[in-house]
Amino acid sequence: MKAYTNYFAFILFVYLLSSCNSAEVEVEVSLEKPNVIFILADDLGYYDLSCNGSKYYETPNIDRIANEGMVFTNGYANCQVCSPSRASIMSGKFPARHGITDYIGAVSGITWRDVGRFNRLIPADYIHRLPSEYIVLPEAMKESGYKTFFAGKWHLGDEGSWPTDHGFDINIGGWDSGSPIGGYFSPWENPMLENKKDGEDLSLRLADETIDFIKANKDTTFFAFLSFYAVHSPIETTKEKWQKYRDKAEEQGIAESAFKMGKFLPIRQTQDNPIYGGLVETMDDAVGRVLETLDQLDLAKNTIIIFTSDNGGVASGDAFSTSNLPLKGGKGHAYEGGIREPYFIKVPGAKNAGQQNNTPVTGADFYPTILELVGGKSYPFEHQDGLSLVPLLKGKTIEERPLIWHYPHYGNQGGEPTSIIREGDWKLIHFYEDDREELYNLANDPSESQNLAPQYPDLTGEMNIRLFQYLVQVGALLPSRDRTYKSMLANQYREKMVKEKLPMLEKQRMEFLSKDFNPGNHWWGSSMTND
Repeated sequence: MKAYTNYFAFILFVYLLSSCNSAEVEVEVSLEKPNVIFILADDLGYYDLSCNGSKYYETPNIDRIANEGMVFTNGYANCQVCSPSRASIMSGKFPARHGITDYIGAVSGITWRDVGRFNRLIPADYIHRLPSEYIVLPEAMKESGYKTFFAGKWHLGDEGSWPTDHGFDINIGGWDSGSPIGGYFSPWENPMLENKKDGEDLSLRLADETIDFIKANKDTTFFAFLSFYAVHSPIETTKEKWQKYRDKAEEQGIAESAFKMGKFLPIRQTQDNPIYGGLVETMDDAVGRVLETLDQLDLAKNTIIIFTSDNGGVASGDAFSTSNLPLKGGKGHAYEGGIREPYFIKVPGAKNAGQQNNTPVTGADFYPTILELVGGKSYPFEHQDGLSLVPLLKGKTIEERPLIWHYPHYGNQGGEPTSIIREGDWKLIHFYEDDREELYNLANDPSESQNLAPQYPDLTGEMNIRLFQYLVQVGALLPSRDRTYKSMLANQYREKMVKEKLPMLEKQRMEFLSKDFNPGNHWWGSSMTND
């Protein structure tokens, strides 16, 4: 697309959808050179939003972005854990290509034995920081004349590989850590985020910092990346929010049990955690503050807004916070619950508000999409695995291409080393422990309940070949056999999870839902007003 200095224009073809038919309508949308706000949640599952079907969590402000933009129902994170997905958003490359295949800080190689999990494989090594030789998205935006701003979780390397080392002019809160050290209420332990007053809420503070940046740059052109630490563990909320969601769980009917045993760890089956519910809503409150500011400054009409998450909701491991049902699994897992995400793009003036598009897309596609939307220079040699989604926003199509995931690791959430390829409606998962294949038709079976590999051996074999051709091409690292593996120790570990962890989680859940629950630490008394 031709670059414009003061404005850009594109013709947007949209389909007006009804239950019976659709009609193509040509609509011209002209904007001044647009601002861009990218909002990235952490560990938020596809069904953790009310607009995506949650009957428990309330997210009216994020819902607004979906209702005013295009909803990609097959939008994916590029990995089932955070750092690889974040690197893909920045680089436009799949994790197998950029080499950050696990969250940065995870143990790999023979040191995995030290965590006491007794697994069959030694996880592969991985790259531990976003490569400085890449021209990443914020650098490309600076080249296009944008003032760039980052607030929140970074987790793409230690000092020397922080946001300001990769094209952001301003960094508030982004550093080595992938979790909110010290919790969600000040005082927190973050060298890039000053403690101003005790009890201040982290999500609202990050939103307020973003708002200050917007106000200071309202007469310029800006790219703001608001990267919440929420809803990563430790999960925390206020008494008021807890009470609201505790009462709501009771009104909806509290299930007798909420967990079932997975391969390695229990997996949550219900959305009724009142602490997590409050944490989700607070992040939504923070999004609302940003949207309200855009309205007040009359910037909404010229600001593109993107919302997504870096991996699926935590149903297992960490805080065992949520359920992704009807999607299978969650964070750390190769199933849809681990990688399918909320994925919304709002372009002001586009007549596609609330329209759904079912084309499979990933976080790697944001890089070329944003550059084309703003009329920026293209970097196809950088975003090698991403495609611009502008044709989809125009009501057209993009070329069908395979999507690849590569996670040669064991996760804290009970996942195991896998690689995935999706082609059209077909998804193939290769499990490295026993080299088995699972094949699903997601159009017919989004819950991945029926493995079709035995019925379609030819298709399974062909997809496997294409998957490993890509992995070999990009030099992907693979896990190896652990010759010290003892099945007896692995069985003992699982038995402990069944006999001890599972009942402990059920007991804890009922404590969270009891009328006299008190967490007994500093976060309970926070007012969260952030005034």
